[in-house]
Amino acid sequence: MNNHSTNIDVSIVIVNYRVKYFLEQTIRSAQEALTGLNGEIIVVDNNSGDDSISHIRECFPEVIIIENDYNAGFGKANNQAFAIAKGNYTLILNPDTIIGEKTIKECIRFYESTEDCGGIGVNMHSGDGFFLPESKRAFPSPWVSFCKIFGLSSLFPKSKTFAKYHLRYLSEDRIHKIEILSGAFIFIKTELLLKIQGFDEDFFMYGEDIDLSYRILKEGYSNYYLPTPIIHYKGESTQKDSYKYVHVFYEAMEIFFRKHSPNYSHFYGLCVRFAINLRATFSLINRFFKKVFPAKASIVTLDRLIIVSNNAERIQNLICVPYKEAIHFTHLKDTELPTKGENLIIIDNGDFSYQETIEFIALHSSDFISYATYMPHSNVIMSPLMDFACLPTK
Repeated sequence: MNNHSTNIDVSIVIVNYRVKYFLEQTIRSAQEALTGLNGEIIVVDNNSGDDSISHIRECFPEVIIIENDYNAGFGKANNQAFAIAKGNYTLILNPDTIIGEKTIKECIRFYESTEDCGGIGVNMHSGDGFFLPESKRAFPSPWVSFCKIFGLSSLFPKSKTFAKYHLRYLSEDRIHKIEILSGAFIFIKTELLLKIQGFDEDFFMYGEDIDLSYRILKEGYSNYYLPTPIIHYKGESTQKDSYKYVHVFYEAMEIFFRKHSPNYSHFYGLCVRFAINLRATFSLINRFFKKVFPAKASIVTLDRLIIVSNNAERIQNLICVPYKEAIHFTHLKDTELPTKGENLIIIDNGDFSYQETIEFIALHSSDFISYATYMPHSNVIMSPLMDFACLPTK
């Protein structure tokens, strides 16, 4: 049923599973992104089993919450929210992302000025500022999938023949027509989303964004990549060498082909299954050797702890790793960037907007710098691996 109302500009839909503080930060950044707009935020919890929802209710009583008593999967949980979304547009957003004040406004502006726009993806960066290649992808045809499965896309990252999966040969700083949008961030007209009936619930995890993107194209629209930056904390840090991931990811690809490719052959299916089992076997061997011969644990000592805040001492007291030197700045523009060693820069989101934070991290990614943000509302430091600071205790 098409129940969206133009009185609400945007419905932001977030599916949560056991990432309480990441979710809190995502909602806070989403509220900043809705400045000047009429929007709603819908959170669907997939039976996290922790205090995620009680925490969110306490922090954000205005957020609409759907609680599942089982893990419904990514697609089905999103569809539950789509069914009640009232926005003219819907933003599908991961609970480990940071968006800023410009993010949604730039998407709306582009959508309204581009007649064939179906869905929009953006310039995603890891928590340490590095560009995430899943920001722009092509349709995984049998050849593109072959190159991905057997590693040719990694061997020849700039090749238009072998590296179409992540379109690495397209500039990160320009608008492009793309085929596949990342499920971490999809901006779409709610009317179109309902017309194509949301996500296909046959995909439990992975692949549903590919399927949705393809169905947008089948309706005669185009998908676009905008160079608007956001932070996606986990991004490529998912355990993609795990046995479970290999099976779930590539089996999702196989479901997609059976559904959409009229030329899907039994022979190609056997090739895909062979690749799945080969990759899964390598992952098991790799995990076995890591277990038998674990890497020697070592405590990382930071050369510099750099805190950009007007309340640096409070943040410094949360740090759980040793450091040689602590330096405080009160303005991002004055922050000195290290050019060697192990360094951590913490940005206080009580003093700096999420937009400022995103732009600074995306502009200054470096092999010598790790980044974290400080969320004063819960007195917690957020980092890609949550490994620099102690979590608050109650």
